[in-house]
Amino acid sequence: MTKADIVNEIAKKTGVDKASVLATVESFMDVVKDSLTSNENVYLRGFGSFIVKRRAQKTARNISRNTTIIIPEHNIPAFKPAKTFVGQVKGDNNI
Repeated sequence: MTKADIVNEIAKKTGVDKASVLATVESFMDVVKDSLTSNENVYLRGFGSFIVKRRAQKTARNISRNTTIIIPEHNIPAFKPAKTFVGQVKGDNNI
């Protein structure tokens, strides 16, 4: 499903015009990106969490040059789904 598909689906279900829905979806994504950039996690109850994970420094190998390089520690964005969301995807009705 693409962003355009999401916008079309929301516009169809809510009756709001596509331009407004697109602006809302874009704004949501911008807020999530800005929050993660400033090391703030985003928690959406019943859906999941957008979190910042810290990767430790590690040593890697460059096979073509047969050398080792050090990859510095860095942050990466991640998504952790809520238990109810995982249960719905699995088809588990007990959660």
